[in-house]
Amino acid sequence: MKFYDREIETETLRKIEETSRSYAQMTVITGRRRIGKTSLIRHAYASSRMVYFFVARKSEQLLCRELVETIRDVLGEDLGEFDSMARLFSAIMTMAHRTHFTLVFDEFQNFKYVNETFFSDVQNIWDSQKEGAKINLVVCGSLYSMMTKIFDDRKEPLYGRATSRIRLREFPLHTLTEIMRDNNPHFTPDDLLAFYMITGGVAKYVELLIEAGAVTKELILDKVLSFGSYFIEEGKELLSDEFGKDYGNYFSIMTAIASGVNTRGDIKSYTGIEAGGHLDRLENTYDLLYRYRPYLAAEGSRNVKYGIKDNFLNFWFRFIYKYRSAVEIGNLGYVREKVAADYDTFSGWILERYFRQLYRQTGLYNVVTNYWEKDGNNEIDLIAVNEADREIVFGEVKRNKKRIDLHRLAEKAEKLRQKQPKMKVSFVALSMDDMLLL
Repeated sequence: MKFYDREIETETLRKIEETSRSYAQMTVITGRRRIGKTSLIRHAYASSRMVYFFVARKSEQLLCRELVETIRDVLGEDLGEFDSMARLFSAIMTMAHRTHFTLVFDEFQNFKYVNETFFSDVQNIWDSQKEGAKINLVVCGSLYSMMTKIFDDRKEPLYGRATSRIRLREFPLHTLTEIMRDNNPHFTPDDLLAFYMITGGVAKYVELLIEAGAVTKELILDKVLSFGSYFIEEGKELLSDEFGKDYGNYFSIMTAIASGVNTRGDIKSYTGIEAGGHLDRLENTYDLLYRYRPYLAAEGSRNVKYGIKDNFLNFWFRFIYKYRSAVEIGNLGYVREKVAADYDTFSGWILERYFRQLYRQTGLYNVVTNYWEKDGNNEIDLIAVNEADREIVFGEVKRNKKRIDLHRLAEKAEKLRQKQPKMKVSFVALSMDDMLLL
């Protein structure tokens, strides 16, 4: 598959590399697994003198040997033998005083399992040797909690050392549409919605589906729910390292949320778990959940719901983990039937998410959200606000536009209109046919 998007990130990395010819640079790249961090680095530095090194959980001596060999192969420099990563890194920094190069440590957080003192060693060596060094040091990692702790915790040695930070996000909607159009010129809205529902713009998932020729709704679902599918174990593979031995409680909570149980009290009733601390960690430590309130609700309002940020994890917890008993005995046909039975409802909710994301990505609105009242009445799927121009859009989202009643939408929005009488108001009906609207 060809390389898509990432123009801004690529340009940024190349500018940083140019700066590193005069001043040592340390760039931290984060993002969920499979998001395309390694592909971005290889693309940006394809013409550079780059030493790429994946930090595996191996013995320190073995890692030293492999890094020395890689440096010898790429740069033609023989640094000798080492059994300490700290001493090897010091030798690398010394080398950087006479030659310019890029050094990439991929899955940098794994050094914790090799030698936990290495982070302190890097701080001391960097602080003492960066002056005059012509090194472009790039460290990236997928475990959000660990990478955040290493570089954002004031108590950690590498706090404040990064000269640049890049958080790699999912492909935007226009890129997903471009990829679909390149590979299925006659795609339908249902094809695009299924593509978005499964991949959410995550580069690896996009690549897997495209390479398999899975570019229609049916082929996408067949690929995901087939024997030996990469996607079956993916949720567990992604999160087991983050959660550790306590993953069962977290998985139960995320299954509840993916099933539409999204308030703290309802989650406790559904799972039997006192969920407060888990929800806080899922939101703030692991960056997997988002907490949201209805439009214009006060910051302290208890009318709060939780959602899973990641599209694929929503699908995985809703259908694959929820029906794991059938998955474990190989009865994927049963899971496929469950998906088919619930598809219109689930994909309708994904369609709401799609349009909120679409409105955000226009850059025209400073608030894009939704609305509901405590009793569950007067739900509004989309509210987009441009406070500078005093404009507000109320949107109703349905798979079938014939089911949308804009007069009813206006009635539901009346309380909000009264609170903001100077706003210019418009009402929109958004359906599958409008997915390429903006």
